[in-house]
Amino acid sequence: MNTLILMMSDKIDLAGIEIIDIPSFLELLGRFTLNMAVILILVRWLYYSTTKRKDYLFTYILISSLIFSLCYLLASVKLQIGFALGLFAIFGIIRYRTNSIPIKEMTYLFLTIGVSIINALADTKTSVAEVLFTNFAIISIAFCMEKIWLQKHELSKIIIYERIDLIKPENNQELINDLQSRTGIKKIKRVEIGKIDFLRDTCTLEMFYDVIGYHANTVSEFESKNDNDDDDD
Repeated sequence: MNTLILMMSDKIDLAGIEIIDIPSFLELLGRFTLNMAVILILVRWLYYSTTKRKDYLFTYILISSLIFSLCYLLASVKLQIGFALGLFAIFGIIRYRTNSIPIKEMTYLFLTIGVSIINALADTKTSVAEVLFTNFAIISIAFCMEKIWLQKHELSKIIIYERIDLIKPENNQELINDLQSRTGIKKIKRVEIGKIDFLRDTCTLEMFYDVIGYHANTVSEFESKNDNDDDDD
């Protein structure tokens, strides 16, 4: 009879040690499932489908799982707000010296951390509808930014150009055509003239072009290279 009563209770103990608290475990399971679903939509569908960066995909999913677990299991310490801000501060000073993180990847990192904290620390005063709405709003904003508003991404490259006869305003279209032919970059929007060296018959050009539905492997590598150059300076 005592064994039956024990099995029908919400908690299962063994030698005075709590093995499982069924309501708490079900809550953890539900929150973790929700958080993982949101993170997969954000980083696997929105981010990875554009960038194809498996290294960051790996990082985001594991960091999200870790942050969620830390926040949820330590929520009983009653340091929820301070703990959340502390996590943001810790990860805000993280810098991988061997490979600088581009601004977009850093944004997604904070996004995964923020979503995980929200889903883990939402207490009983916060309704399920509020949590779901918050997650939906974050996904919607990220979707609009990634797939609609920023579908066209502008890049620029600085080159040393020797045909200074084409830098005259009346030869602008011929200049663009020559650059497109020699660089393989299509649809150059504009070209800005920099330093001109008449002794060497060269000038510095910065050309601007759109990458449609941009492939962020190129973008991330370009931004990462710029970041590394800035660090060297």
